[in-house]
Amino acid sequence: MSNNGYPMTDDAERQLAARMAELARQVAAPSSVEAVLSGVTETALEIIPGVDAAGVLLIAKDGKFETHAGTAEIMHELDSLQDAFGEGPCAEAAVDELIVRTEDFLVEQRWPRFSREAAKRGVRSGLSFKLYTGTNTAGALNLFAFEPSVFDSQAEATGSVLAAHAAAAILASRRGEHLESALASRDVIGQAKGIIMERFKVDAVRAFELLRELSQTGNTKLVKVAQGVVDTARE
Repeated sequence: MSNNGYPMTDDAERQLAARMAELARQVAAPSSVEAVLSGVTETALEIIPGVDAAGVLLIAKDGKFETHAGTAEIMHELDSLQDAFGEGPCAEAAVDELIVRTEDFLVEQRWPRFSREAAKRGVRSGLSFKLYTGTNTAGALNLFAFEPSVFDSQAEATGSVLAAHAAAAILASRRGEHLESALASRDVIGQAKGIIMERFKVDAVRAFELLRELSQTGNTKLVKVAQGVVDTARE
C-alpha cells in the first residue's frame, strides 16, 4: 500500500538513492534503451509502494502505440485498450499532462470506456508520468495497482525521478541514432566522392561540387545521390 503522505524512512531514502545512482550509471554507459527502461520499471515495482505493474508507452508520430519494458502482460492489454478507445491516462500523460493520477478506475469518468475495461481486469489505481515529447515520439511511464487509492504525493515524487531517467535513456538513444545516421551518410558521400574522382580525374572539391549539382538538379537529398553513385559503381 501507499505511504499515505508520510515521509520516507531513512532506509527507503537510501534505497531510492542507491537505485537512482545505479540507473544513472546505466544511462551513462553504452547500454540499450530497452535495458534502461526495464531497469526503471523494475525499480518502480520495488520502491514505490502498491505498484503491481509498470511499463513505458511510446506513441509514434503515426499514432502507433508501443509498449516497452512492461513488468506484466497486463501492461500490453491496457495499452491496447487505450489504442483501441483513443483514451486513457497513459495516452493523456504522454501527449498533454505531466502527471496523471487515478484513484479508482471503478468510478473514474475521464476515460469511461478504458476505465470500465481496466476495472474489469482488476486494475483500480493508476499513475502516469510524461516521459518524453519530441517531433516523432511521445511517451509516458505508467504504474498500475490492483487496489484503489494506492498512490500519494510521495509516489508522484519518486515516479517523477524515475521518469527523468527513462527520458534520459530515450534522448540518449535518439542522439545515438542520429549520430550513426550522420556517420553513415558521411561515409557514403566519401565513397561517392572517391568514385567520381577516379572516374572523372577530378579533385575532392570538384567531386563534391558534382554531387551537389546532381542533388540540386534532381531535387534529391545529397546522401541519396551519393548512394546511387556507389550502387552504380558496384554493378
